[in-house]
Amino acid sequence: MKYWSKITKTLTPYVPGEQLNEPGIIKLNTNENPFPPSPKVIEKIKKCLGSELKKYPDPESTELRNSIADFYEIEKDNVFVGNGSDEVLAHVFMAFFKDKKLYFPDITYSFYPVYCGLYEINYQTISLNKKFEMETKEYLNLDGNIIFPNPNAPTGIGMELDAIEKILKNNPGNLVVVDEAYIDFGGKSAVELIDNYKNLLIVQTFSKSRSLAGMRIGFAIGDEKLIEGLIRVKDSFNSYPLDRLAQAAGKAAMEDRDYFEYTRDEIIKNREWTISELRMRGMELLPSKANFIFVRVKDAENMYRELKARKILVRYFKKPLMDSYLRISIGTKEEMGKLIKNIDQIMGV
Repeated sequence: MKYWSKITKTLTPYVPGEQLNEPGIIKLNTNENPFPPSPKVIEKIKKCLGSELKKYPDPESTELRNSIADFYEIEKDNVFVGNGSDEVLAHVFMAFFKDKKLYFPDITYSFYPVYCGLYEINYQTISLNKKFEMETKEYLNLDGNIIFPNPNAPTGIGMELDAIEKILKNNPGNLVVVDEAYIDFGGKSAVELIDNYKNLLIVQTFSKSRSLAGMRIGFAIGDEKLIEGLIRVKDSFNSYPLDRLAQAAGKAAMEDRDYFEYTRDEIIKNREWTISELRMRGMELLPSKANFIFVRVKDAENMYRELKARKILVRYFKKPLMDSYLRISIGTKEEMGKLIKNIDQIMGV
């Protein structure tokens, strides 16, 4: 600590979900995709394993950005890519949020206050309602920028597109960032609004719906001037955030639409099955449009520990308003079946 700067001493870092490497672990705590990447991704990576790795990657990730642009029917200049959506979000906070107050929900992605601490950004949280929903009226005509996930995390509750558009219309002088890490599992992306709202920026990831959490690929979509601002920050930090393998893998994943749709649909089916099973056992669940569920459990901390002892990891947040809930990622049908079986054993059913 002797050589730490003042800001370093004040930081409270983000705490990721447990990453246990023991054999037989059922990992339902970090919202990873239970399916492997597309076979086309593996094939593309293999082709990259050669002498080309001695050269720097394309600093602009041109081919990957083109693939993302084609998927969303936008222009390449509307797309920014980075080393995971967390890095993209870090650049967003640096590029746009330092000069005035920032607003986000009080129950949301816990990296947001971490970034505010790192970049010394003044922020204020807005309470969710009793149903854990964002109240649109609380986000109108604010005196600062806004960021929120859609669907929200860790609740899984989604916001309708017309509500997002209302927030945009009523904050013309503020940037509105929609963090769409989980949008593919039941929500509707706000990408279609970018041509009409220069104050909209969308952040997404390849970690969830495209099975590439290990590759660290994230991206942002917005007006060209917003993308230019992100590039200025990126090139002042690291001109080569995505290596050759990541760029190739991301391009192949984005272009294999059939595999993306198949795995997404399977996860949605497994989610709805799990919700039905837990409700039959008298448990309360928030409505989820994500690849996880937020479940109210009697003595949630004990259930988390009991499941962990049985090699099933779920996420428990020992925080006000959340400490009676577990966040459970959606795995394969077999994994979810084992979860239900073990919950029955713990509950003595």
